Amino acid sequence: MGNLRERSEIDERYKWRLEDIYENEELWEEDYRKVKELLKEIVKFKGKIRTSKDLLEVLKLNDQIGMTASKIFAYARMRRDEDNTNSKYQALSDKAMRLNIEVMSATSFIVPEILSIETEKLRNMIEELEELKIYKQYIEDLIRYKPHVLSPEEEKILAEAETLAESVSTIYSMLNHADLRFPTIKDENGNEVELTHGNFISFMQSKDRNVRKAAFEALYDTYKKFINTFASTLAGSVKKDIFYAKARRYNSSLEASLFEDNVSVEVYNNLIETVHSRLDVLHRYVRLKKKLLKLDELYMYDLYVPLIQEYDKEFTYEEAIELVLEGLKPLGEEYIDLLKKGFESRWVDVYENRGKTSGAYSWGAYGTHPYVLLNFQGKLNDVFTIAHEMGHSLHTYYSNATQPYVYAGYKIFVAEVASTCNEAILMDYLLKNSKDEKERLYVLNHFLEEFRGTVFRQVMFAEFEKLIHEMAERGEPLTAEVLNKKYYELNKLYYGDDIVVDEEISYEWARIPHFYRNFYVYKYATGFSAAIAISQMILNEGEKAVERYKEFLKSGSSDYPLNLLKKAGVDLTTPKPVNDALDVFEKLLDEFEKMA
Repeated sequence: MGNLRERSEIDERYKWRLEDIYENEELWEEDYRKVKELLKEIVKFKGKIRTSKDLLEVLKLNDQIGMTASKIFAYARMRRDEDNTNSKYQALSDKAMRLNIEVMSATSFIVPEILSIETEKLRNMIEELEELKIYKQYIEDLIRYKPHVLSPEEEKILAEAETLAESVSTIYSMLNHADLRFPTIKDENGNEVELTHGNFISFMQSKDRNVRKAAFEALYDTYKKFINTFASTLAGSVKKDIFYAKARRYNSSLEASLFEDNVSVEVYNNLIETVHSRLDVLHRYVRLKKKLLKLDELYMYDLYVPLIQEYDKEFTYEEAIELVLEGLKPLGEEYIDLLKKGFESRWVDVYENRGKTSGAYSWGAYGTHPYVLLNFQGKLNDVFTIAHEMGHSLHTYYSNATQPYVYAGYKIFVAEVASTCNEAILMDYLLKNSKDEKERLYVLNHFLEEFRGTVFRQVMFAEFEKLIHEMAERGEPLTAEVLNKKYYELNKLYYGDDIVVDEEISYEWARIPHFYRNFYVYKYATGFSAAIAISQMILNEGEKAVERYKEFLKSGSSDYPLNLLKKAGVDLTTPKPVNDALDVFEKLLDEFEKMA
């Protein structure tokens, strides 16, 4: 691509139109001043929410503040993302961030105060005023927390202890990202290169096995030297989870973590059990890797090598859009029209330019359409990225258009469903219509790896978290030796007998930052499975399934995630969706074996 272009050199039609949020910065400043004024208004309610009228006023004001502040923040941050070297937008973004902190601080009294009202009185207050009924689900959700909310004094102590509790993950982060230094290794050309977190995976994908082995051993030998310290930070984090769960009167740290989404412990356990019952398919995939890589012995450092040598077909952005629109036709005319509207009305910022934020995302604010940031390079992977990010955007679009502000934002539990569903439908189209065998193999490999990484690997992580929390709850010490042993055994169980499970892999838990966000990773696997299950229904049942799916997209957070997914025909309280998704994995594997 040569040198990176300046932002000014990029054609306007490939840039997003942020003027749809604020036509100019004076309007931004006007909203900024408005929020400052509204904050003065809202604090007047502190200690004074007594009647249904007070409750309605404070909730409406809170919505108005939240809506305007998120618009202010989204605009400033997206302007900064266009070019991070632009000092004007750095300053604007900082100003918006400070405002957000002020908003959180000024409105923090609302929830505790609502919860201090007696439950029956609170429910009566909702019935008294028609306008309050809109907040029923919101307030019922707060009431759910009542048994786990302590006295104001105790809550204050817990809040103040938070800084101490968080220090464990800060120490881990500093050790892992700032202080840890990895040695140099020789790359494919024999050059000495320093190993980093950033380049480790690209070394793991190297065609040169010596490079993979060297990177793998160098990384884990470094972790091994500090393994007792890493064990102490992880054990500290687990103790923190248990402390808060006990303090808030939950039966276990797992139950405490799942409570926010109103998900039962059975759903978590079901997921692990279902994946266990299908590990034979992962073992088959591992065997196929061994065969295709022509290896006598497959090692853990061979797992990331792409089975298809880089498929290098190039797509223009226009061709990529055409492919996405064609591939997603099963989602119906209305959905495709919305996609076209997004592409034509400049929702998307397409090309890389100097200073632009890397990667891709979908974002926006209530009351405006969503936006997508890309760094389009013209590969097939970029085509999938467009489908993925537009999945998020249309989920947001439908949700914002249908729900009031209080329910418009959807939970992380369901956040990846629409994006993965789009990818799965596009994959189906490419597999059925591609004349190029290499392209089809690439698509199959791409998806089999997504399954391995998002379902099997994340469930293995989820099981490790569950095991170590249960051990700590029984009072068993989490030493480095214990953690290594448990992690090693899980790798043997998940990957099977056709791979040599190297001793080094027993240290891998030390480099996974997600373990400091307890019981979070299982959501990747449930979201992915739900999306695959929905995509299959859409492809098999057509319009009926599309209508159910759109109901889900329009629902925001107006109900709990599991109930919303049931609207789309997915019941995660049973093993069926995960099994259905793994059936798709098996089908793709059958096809791959035939072709490869």
